[in-house]
This record gives sequence, C-alpha cells and structure tokens, in this order.
Amino acid sequence: MAGIFTAGDIVEAAIQVETKGESFYKRVAGKAANEQVRDLFLYLGGEEIKHRETFQGLLQRVGQFELPAWSTDQEYQEYLESLVESHILFGDGLGDTILTHMQSEAEALRFAMGFEKDTILFFMEMRELVPESEKRFVQECIEEESDHLRKLRTMLKLYKKI
Repeated sequence: MAGIFTAGDIVEAAIQVETKGESFYKRVAGKAANEQVRDLFLYLGGEEIKHRETFQGLLQRVGQFELPAWSTDQEYQEYLESLVESHILFGDGLGDTILTHMQSEAEALRFAMGFEKDTILFFMEMRELVPESEKRFVQECIEEESDHLRKLRTMLKLYKKI
C-alpha cells in the first residue's frame, strides 16, 4: 500500500479485514467441540459479513475521495500501512499458522479477541479518515466489534469454568 492513501483504499482494507475475519470464524467454528463456542464463532462470522456489506456500500459512496492534506505525510502513511500489515490476520499467513496449531478453544477465543482488538484500532483510525457524512457507519462497526470483544471475553470466562 505504498503512495498516497485514498478513503477508498482504507475502506478496501476494512473489507479485507472483514472477509478474513469471516473466514477465520467459520474455520475455527468447524474445529470447536464446545457447542456454545462454536455457536459464538458462527455468529461472529455472520457479523463480519454484515460489516463487509456496510463497507462495500461505503466504498461506493466515498469513491476516490482524497484524504485530507495532513494525512498524506509520509510518517502517517507508514503508520496506516503498519496498522494494516500488523493486523493479526494480515501478517504473512500468521492467522493460518495460528489456526493450524491451535490446541484449545480457549486459545481460539484469545486469538479472536486479538483479532477484534486489532480491528477496533484499525476502524478507529479509519473513522477519522472518511468523510464526516460516513463516520457514523464506521462508529457503528466499532461499537459492534467492541461488543464482539465483550462476548468473546465472557465466553472465555465460561469456557474456563467448564
């Protein structure tokens, strides 16, 4: 993602985050033995689909809207690139490697919590870069991702008691 970011670039990255999240949740649900954990992962996979559709609509509306002049600073571009590249599901197949070697549902829940936290951070930055008229859509996704994090934490606590 070298060069000047456009709002469209950021939204496309968000679409990729949601697509990878959906894939992760479906795959980990298929490995879950505990029905409650499996159901939570299936639910979260469905939520990722909803978010992807939200961002696909947003992409249609923002088009190639250029980011504000202050956001084209090289340091800020590198920060945005590092946000995308360091996202837990974007790191050189890291998500696949971790999924392959997961030993327990508790591990899967912790990994999912990391995914949600990375996504929240990315969306918080994204919210500042989209046109004012679109901020509420990104904020809604942030709130839903925060809710996902709470649900995962609750499930992890329950799972530890099982």
